[in-house]
Amino acid sequence: MKNVIKNANPWLWIPTLYFAEGIPYFIVNNISVILFTRMGVPNGEMALFTSLIYFPWVIKPLWSPFVDILRTKRWWIIMMQIVMSIAFILLTFSIPHPSPEMISATATPVSLFSFTLILFVITAFASATHDIAADGFYMLALNQQQQSFFVGIRSTFYRLSSIFGQGVLVYVAGVLETRTGNIPWAWTITMAITAVMFSGITIYHTFFVPRAKADAEKETEKLVSNETKKKTTTEEIVNEFARTFNLYFKKPGVLLAIVFMLLYRLPEAFLLKMVNPFLLDTRAKGGLELSTENVGFVYGTIGVIFLTVGGIIGGMAASRWGLKKSLWPMAACMTLPCFTFVYLSMAMPSNLVVISVCVAIEQFGYGFGFTAYMLYMMYFAEGEFKTAHYAICTAFMAASMMIPGMVAGYLQELLGYEHFFWMVIACCIATVGVTFTIKVDPEYGRKRISKDEK
Repeated sequence: MKNVIKNANPWLWIPTLYFAEGIPYFIVNNISVILFTRMGVPNGEMALFTSLIYFPWVIKPLWSPFVDILRTKRWWIIMMQIVMSIAFILLTFSIPHPSPEMISATATPVSLFSFTLILFVITAFASATHDIAADGFYMLALNQQQQSFFVGIRSTFYRLSSIFGQGVLVYVAGVLETRTGNIPWAWTITMAITAVMFSGITIYHTFFVPRAKADAEKETEKLVSNETKKKTTTEEIVNEFARTFNLYFKKPGVLLAIVFMLLYRLPEAFLLKMVNPFLLDTRAKGGLELSTENVGFVYGTIGVIFLTVGGIIGGMAASRWGLKKSLWPMAACMTLPCFTFVYLSMAMPSNLVVISVCVAIEQFGYGFGFTAYMLYMMYFAEGEFKTAHYAICTAFMAASMMIPGMVAGYLQELLGYEHFFWMVIACCIATVGVTFTIKVDPEYGRKRISKDEK
């Protein structure tokens, strides 16, 4: 540890840090869905338990102040990466091996994955904590000019981690499934590859994430405080923590804002949880029966690319129009492309190009429409405690995906894929309704937001 570079070039650690930030998130929230589906876990149980794993991101604001109070941000980054590396290694050995008959009958009980789920939960808490520390360290280790310069770099590598996690790893698992004919072993090897890669990144960061002066100074200030000061500081922190939440829930229009944050993405919340099962399930069950590697290519690569492009164009449009004028076009793009999955469930095409185009349209619309959601959270968080209030908004954002996802699988099993996707279309009414109710400053989001855009 003494050989850690004190003033490392940001290029040596920012790309890998934000790549590492994305990997566990996509493993826990996306790959877990495909893993359980391919292992024959029924959609109802799969969706419920993989949605519950999302809970740490919902409650993240509750312990984020303690990451700032205790130790340095660098310490939290390295320790959380070590925890996640160990969890990935253990995941490699924890994946159960249900029989081919059990898998094909979609009769694998989720209880078989109890230890795997525990490791996913540990990874989720560590990943959420790592997010807090990494974002805080970014602001402490870089000056304002460097922060502005590298904001695009960090976002790019986070998106690359999405392509790697949802695309490359799933493709690798699919190829291994085909070559070995053994689904559990294919995913065991895939998780082993992930564990080795992430452990390598952790070792690299141990030496190349610098000891930022501002980060170290904050730690020194904590250590030199006397006992009385510590008690006073703790009391002040608790009071400020309570005041932060109190002011948030006293903001004008807070109830409508919370309803907007919970319901704007309701169609996508149901849809996203069932996309991969729909693509993977047999045609007898109403799915498109794609191979795992094709899902990695279509959804994990093409889908993510068009999601990113939609977000970029959405940011450009919002900076030109402002949030108020962007709301309705973006709400339309959040809802109308959902019809592509109604079409897929009715037409049941086998042509990979047609399926890819439909996924690309839906993901582009989601990326474009999601921009208004992000801007509204920034708008509502304005004022005192802006950072903390934005973190609370992201908790509602996480809840908006977790809660519908918990019941999505059971609804799909009850309705079938086609009727389930029609239900998703019906949920678009919620998006339209909450968009109609909120009020924003007509000038908010023009130019100034485009400069700050991540």
